[in-house]
Amino acid sequence: MDVGLSLIFQGIDPNMTDHQVYTNDLHMGDLAEELGFQSIWGVEHHFTDYTMCPDVLQYLSYWAGRNPNLGLGSMVVVLPWHDPMRVAEEISMLDNMSNGRVILGIGRGLGRIEFEGFGKDMNVSRQHFTESAEMILEGLESGYCEFDGEQVKQARRAIRPAPYKSFKGRTYAAAVSPESSQIMAKLGIGILVIPQKPWAHVDRELADYRKTYLEVNGVEAPAPILAGWTFCDESADRAEEMAYKYIGGYYRSVIEHYEMAGDHLKNTKGYETYGAMQEHVSKSVEDAIKFFMSIQVWGTPEKCFETIKDFTSRTGAGAYNGVFSYGGMPYADVEKSLRLFARDVLPEVRKLPGQALLAA
Repeated sequence: MDVGLSLIFQGIDPNMTDHQVYTNDLHMGDLAEELGFQSIWGVEHHFTDYTMCPDVLQYLSYWAGRNPNLGLGSMVVVLPWHDPMRVAEEISMLDNMSNGRVILGIGRGLGRIEFEGFGKDMNVSRQHFTESAEMILEGLESGYCEFDGEQVKQARRAIRPAPYKSFKGRTYAAAVSPESSQIMAKLGIGILVIPQKPWAHVDRELADYRKTYLEVNGVEAPAPILAGWTFCDESADRAEEMAYKYIGGYYRSVIEHYEMAGDHLKNTKGYETYGAMQEHVSKSVEDAIKFFMSIQVWGTPEKCFETIKDFTSRTGAGAYNGVFSYGGMPYADVEKSLRLFARDVLPEVRKLPGQALLAA
């Protein structure tokens, strides 16, 4: 099983400058290969301290030049915020520069502050995402982009540099709603499982996704990639205390950034499923935080491994991506947790059933 390191540049500690956050997270990235990780990942967000990586492909270009071996994963490029022709060009350029190391993750976005900041209408985001994804994925195979949709219109133009090799088998999407997972199946792409809701719901949606994927594509769906907010400590009591403070602190930032204690999503087209999540959070923020903690990876090395083994087994995930710095956690604690995980957990996770994200 491949194990990746995700850096999110969360800047919610008022005592740290944004530059200090970047310095710390980039230093963590420099440890990735040394500690045994196979890939490095970034996320895309804008305008707030929730996560401060407004251009995930630029971020991955840094690692393409800095490390010649790591896979380069986007978790995710949010398509409705971009011109899809430019996205196709940028992906192809990065893949050429890195000799085919890109693991492409795409998504449609959820933050109202981000849509409004770009002057984009959330009500058409699902259609915009689907049309953009269809055009980009076809373009990365054929070398040309063209599309005549309701949201995306693109005259036929070549992608230069031309795509280096096929993206089939190395393209994934974040899908939280049942409707989105069906779209991903029809697009023929894998799923990034970012734990946010009860496993029973995830189980049902993955089963439906796999059924549709097989019907449409004639082959079994690829194994999902599982992400997890991770904290590892030799003391079980300290691990629980730190998880509550910092994984819980991270989820408080989720509630704030996405306005999860509000009610606007249930009235936004394509986001009705998230409206139910808003209702759950609004009933008790504390219960929502405790639930989020229950579906993340924290504890002693033994507990961390057993949790990853359980979560990847039930989802059929073939890779795990750990997020280690979040919630304003002091960097000394971040690196201590990271190194302990790498020493005692990562080698065991590597032995679990899975698949290489990048073909040799």
